[in-house]
Amino acid sequence: MAGLFFWKKKRTTEEVAPEPVVETVVEPTPVVVEPVVEPTPVVVEPIVEPTPVVVEPVVESTPVVESVPTPAVVPVQELEKVELPKRSAKKGIRSLFSRVKFDPENLDELEDVLIQADFGIDASMSIVAEVKERAKKSGASTEAQLKQILADVIAENLERDDKGLNLSDGKLPYVFLVVGVNGVGKTTTIGKLANWLSEGEWSVFIGAADTFRAAAVEQVATWAERAGAQLVRSKTEGADPASVAFEAVEAAIKADADIVIIDTAGRLQNKVDLMGELDKIRRVIEKQAQINEVLLVIDATTGQNGLVQAKAFAEVAKVTGVVLTKLDGTARGGIVYSIQRELGIPVKLVGVGEGINDFAFFDAVEFANGLVS
Repeated sequence: MAGLFFWKKKRTTEEVAPEPVVETVVEPTPVVVEPVVEPTPVVVEPIVEPTPVVVEPVVESTPVVESVPTPAVVPVQELEKVELPKRSAKKGIRSLFSRVKFDPENLDELEDVLIQADFGIDASMSIVAEVKERAKKSGASTEAQLKQILADVIAENLERDDKGLNLSDGKLPYVFLVVGVNGVGKTTTIGKLANWLSEGEWSVFIGAADTFRAAAVEQVATWAERAGAQLVRSKTEGADPASVAFEAVEAAIKADADIVIIDTAGRLQNKVDLMGELDKIRRVIEKQAQINEVLLVIDATTGQNGLVQAKAFAEVAKVTGVVLTKLDGTARGGIVYSIQRELGIPVKLVGVGEGINDFAFFDAVEFANGLVS
């Protein structure tokens, strides 16, 4: 995959000389006295004209500002293009046919393969119907030809224009909220993402808002240190998660940082009070900065239960993208297809291992080719 470009602010200054103050001087209008000529010489007493009054014009369009010095230097903010390191998930994608033979003679069996891989019944039927139609039109009959058609169909249905991270408007700091249930790999994802951004020379802050478990704070602290990110954590255990999130964004703004990633507790989708707390975190963050991404982390091995989680979080957290973890541990990657098809939420990142570099941006073509290889 080619290098990824994003935009952040480039701060420069240029000298601006203060504008000169120009005063308008109005000259009095000269008074011309015509001489009076009388036929008979008469002694005329001199007439003393009154001194003309000069009225200064009032210029209403120009306000008068007193005792306010004009700054000599005005900061100018520009955007600069930043190329971040390449990432590929190809090595971690497991084939749909690693344990099942692809039989070109009986494509109806392909439905069962796709259903077992969590594509969903309706999606599986639709995919097979499209493969059959394209194979008939092109005359494809070999296993290699049919696999390529299958890969093309999957890739075309997964491709989205909004699959990239929102790191382009230049309004720093970019704020990412990371949500999901316990055990799906939220903290690991945060560490990998922070490290990737640090490699691109972005300054990163991490807010440890999972305050209910001391172990969670220590875990994210370890990942922050490995990634070279600044950690904002509560001084006391069990502090209000929303206050930690607020302080993290506040600290990032003061430090003129590029990005803030907020870790949250593993909230169960059926716990109304916990989901309400997640909504509170969102509201306090938005008092200082906009939230650029709400990333829902889902374990690929959970199958259709991941779809249930996605639906619940999408209603409360305004999810903008999905991170699919542990993709290398299962051949059930069809959950990507189900989420995008049923919820309209793009899969943006995939995790393919425990190493700090084992994650990638979701690439529909790469993913589809890996599934049918």
